[in-house]
Amino acid sequence: MNYVTQVHESIQSIEKTQWNTLLGTQSEPTPFMRHEYLNALETSLSATPETGWSSRFVALWDHDTLLAACPLYLKTHSYGEYVFDWAWAQAYERHGLSYYPKALIAVPFTPVPGSRLLAQSEELRRALLKAVLALCESWQVSSLHMLFASEDDQRASQDAGLMARQTVQFHWQNPNSPDVLSFEDFLMTLTQDKRKKIRQERNKVTQAGVIFKAIEGQDMKAEDWDFFYRCYSQTYYEHGNAPYLSREFFQSQASLMPENWLIFKAQQDGEDIACSLIGLERDPLTQEPRVAYGRYWGALKRVDCLHFEACYYQPLAWCIERKVKRFEGGAQGEHKMARALLPVSTHSAHWLAHPSFADAVENFLEREGAGVQHYLEHLKSRNPIKGKS
Repeated sequence: MNYVTQVHESIQSIEKTQWNTLLGTQSEPTPFMRHEYLNALETSLSATPETGWSSRFVALWDHDTLLAACPLYLKTHSYGEYVFDWAWAQAYERHGLSYYPKALIAVPFTPVPGSRLLAQSEELRRALLKAVLALCESWQVSSLHMLFASEDDQRASQDAGLMARQTVQFHWQNPNSPDVLSFEDFLMTLTQDKRKKIRQERNKVTQAGVIFKAIEGQDMKAEDWDFFYRCYSQTYYEHGNAPYLSREFFQSQASLMPENWLIFKAQQDGEDIACSLIGLERDPLTQEPRVAYGRYWGALKRVDCLHFEACYYQPLAWCIERKVKRFEGGAQGEHKMARALLPVSTHSAHWLAHPSFADAVENFLEREGAGVQHYLEHLKSRNPIKGKS
């Protein structure tokens, strides 16, 4: 097939409808790979060269037709990725070599598994990755990393000789059982100790006089987004960091992608005190929510167990009521297992230009992979669902 490879420094150089249409044909699309989301990261100055993210969107074109594309960033650090390679960077530094800039196929600050190499066919997916690797060599970057990749992406990476890495997240899968129609029904599927613990945690929030209100993005007002950002940014500052995402980023989401968001606001004595913001993937035909993503949370006041209620129990109850297929809890967090979010494997792929370091990392990944498998087996033995282990 004839095509031309182009590198675009901004996703605005690629027409929105073409990008989103291509995304919609992939096996694992998410709202976080939409043109609007990636563009908002740029225009809000959240992911820019000044913050260590220089965008290089790589696309294969047949005249004016987009055949394949992916988001590519040149990074000067490893923040905001959630697949950790700090030790690799330190090893480079100890040997007098530069690890940065490195190249990254990922969605900034968004550890959500899904399609990364958007393509009309497997052949074009492989061609796209081959083009990216050629660019990385010509730019003399240290390495290429594709994070939270889909199964299609993993196959293309394996064909290209990239090294595979496995990490763990925690997701809730809707049992789709006629016996699970409410949160109380859901509790009855858990072992007695987990059921008791969840009830105790929820009672603490209730006894503190906290009530919740769920508002879908289309119904969220500017003051709802303002309150969310106040909570979100304060939580970051309390941990000694500035927030990754700007208020302008969320303003763009409110205007361009409101249907992909849901907020749970906590009130105490008539005062808003906390909230969690959940991402939503909707069925393209019915517009019913089919996947929910735990994304951000923040609180202005401390209440025991409020985090669990805002980030897990309220979203789970909402998902059960609306028959949502899956709730993804975000990066890391073994404590999520006690709330019936079960371990799943997530995958990344890596290429290093330096042969000796590539060999060393490959050996490390073999050992790490064996450890991850052992960890998964250990987690599965602690399954909180009755009769499962």
